[in-house]
Amino acid sequence: MADTNGNEAIELANVLKQKQDETNKALDQVKALGEELRGKTEKSDKVTDELKTDIDKLLTDITGLKSQIQELEQSQVRNPVAEQKNMTLGEMVTKSGLLKSAEALSAEDNIKIKIDTKAIGVGANLGYNAGALTQPHITPVVTPPNQRLLVRDLLSPGHTGSPAITVPRETLFENAAEIVDEGKRKPESNLNYDSEVVPVVTIAHFIKASNQVLSDVPALQSMINERLAYGLRLVEEQKLLNGTGQLKGLIQSATPFQNVTTITCSNAIDQLRLAMLQVALSGYSATGHVLNPMQWTEIEMSKDAIGRYVIGNPQGQITPSLWGLPVVVTPSMKQGQFLVGAFKMGAQIFDRWDMAVAIAFNNEDDFVNNMVTIRCEERLALAIYSPKAFVTGTVQFTLPPQSDKTN
Repeated sequence: MADTNGNEAIELANVLKQKQDETNKALDQVKALGEELRGKTEKSDKVTDELKTDIDKLLTDITGLKSQIQELEQSQVRNPVAEQKNMTLGEMVTKSGLLKSAEALSAEDNIKIKIDTKAIGVGANLGYNAGALTQPHITPVVTPPNQRLLVRDLLSPGHTGSPAITVPRETLFENAAEIVDEGKRKPESNLNYDSEVVPVVTIAHFIKASNQVLSDVPALQSMINERLAYGLRLVEEQKLLNGTGQLKGLIQSATPFQNVTTITCSNAIDQLRLAMLQVALSGYSATGHVLNPMQWTEIEMSKDAIGRYVIGNPQGQITPSLWGLPVVVTPSMKQGQFLVGAFKMGAQIFDRWDMAVAIAFNNEDDFVNNMVTIRCEERLALAIYSPKAFVTGTVQFTLPPQSDKTN
């Protein structure tokens, strides 16, 4: 980030110097023409009028250059990254200088415009949830509803420049620490590690759009935000949970739920608390629950013997939580299944490419069809440090029945 800001500052300073040089050159030309004008006052009015016209034109150019210099000086004070803080990915693309310059080019040039969100900190700006991705529809197009995406928020963030991550994993810890008498040999503990190589995977897709969409800023922003960026995060959420191919998901790695106590587990709320205990007995502290919307609705609507809601509040809009931990409610979790875990300590996402958008004018038959190809992609790896930090299972216990108020 620091390097990006430094390059922008250097480029801005170079442009400012160029404008200042142009202004000084124009002032020198005005002075020269003034001297020439005074020397020709005895000659024809036609020559004098031509010189006056040239001087007026140079003065106009100087005024314009001074305005540009003032704007550039103000830009040096402003932080361009801070100005983009609240932008969506679509706004970043449509306000890109690359896109503006590409509008004047023809399809034969096959210009590709890539907005690397890593360079402008879009990961922090988007917050990895639908708050930044799900913007109000600007176009009248009716699209399916978007779900909230929050699983990434539970995990520790990271970045990598490698095609694979080597994950060290503790396989054995025999703790022999003890009070030792003076002069006696200290006990030796046993600690073993194993390692797993986790590959970086690519998640990507593209759409076709008419060439005219580049001139329709609201439509282009909506297309990138509502379909491209959201679609990428949606698949990312599903794969982080359930895994696929080279990406091993959290549920695939989690430990099966087991009631290790003598406590009778009578409902889903009890089961999630016992899952937290199972994580704690493995040496970790649970930081969140993941549930399907169906199970969370059943839990919220559960009532006691006289019909009062156990945890739900029909008039409230409190962030879902249970046993002091946040609850991620997502259709990406299979119905009837749950996941409880120490997400921050037990796993980490390593982003190699943050979400990026590229636009190509000449792909396949785009030129003859007057179309453009818009691609969105990212590269990441999921490192799971300890399967014992996660517990998964089937919600198999019934909730407290609703009260029968009939006498």
